[in-house]
Amino acid sequence: MQYPIDVFTHRATRAHDPVRTFKSRRSPLGVDRVDALERLFPRWGFSVDDPSAPPPRTPEGLLDTVALFGRTAPLVVEIGSGMGDATAAMAAADPDRDWLAVEAHLPGLAALLLLIERHGLTNVRVAHGDALRLLRADVAPGSLDAVHAFFPDPWPKVRHHKRRLVQPEHVALLRDRLRVGGTLHVATDWAPYAEQMRDVLTADPDLAGGVVPRPAHRPVTRFEQRGRDLGHEVTDVIVRRVR
Repeated sequence: MQYPIDVFTHRATRAHDPVRTFKSRRSPLGVDRVDALERLFPRWGFSVDDPSAPPPRTPEGLLDTVALFGRTAPLVVEIGSGMGDATAAMAAADPDRDWLAVEAHLPGLAALLLLIERHGLTNVRVAHGDALRLLRADVAPGSLDAVHAFFPDPWPKVRHHKRRLVQPEHVALLRDRLRVGGTLHVATDWAPYAEQMRDVLTADPDLAGGVVPRPAHRPVTRFEQRGRDLGHEVTDVIVRRVR
């Protein structure tokens, strides 16, 4: 069966590539999700890495969000949208903003495509691949209204901490892509990672904010609920670009 994108592999990390913050893994898709990728990905998705499914681009070679969404609106980037339930719910409740969900895991991306179709969402698009690669190469500085990263991989082993998303180098990139006044919202149920998130984000002189109670606009996903049932405390950190 021919898929619209390479559903099982990502480009191998080369010596000069940045270290990835996510795990590449193979998972069964099932008939419904295969169908979603074949029918819906060409309409509402693009690939970060695969030249056969590229994003629309401006004459300058950057991501053309007007062509992607069919309008001009504030843009939220979701890094690692998981199974898409939180993204779909927030986008449905906030129709005046556009939402770009970037996910490397194909079952999650397919699940979100099905939610877009089921709920008739017109303000959500999906990207398959590495969000940091997309932000570095294709997103203009100062162009995002918000960046969300909910429950990124905590990489608990010390030797893997370099793979964590929230660290100074990556935060500098995310902050640069936000407009002044734009927000970066992260959440985790891994206590040591929560401390790192708080420390890294509050140390950046161009960001203001800190740990907050879970905002009502962030839905509790099935993944989060499983952690809460196990007694995991969830920490939300929201910071705003101030200059």
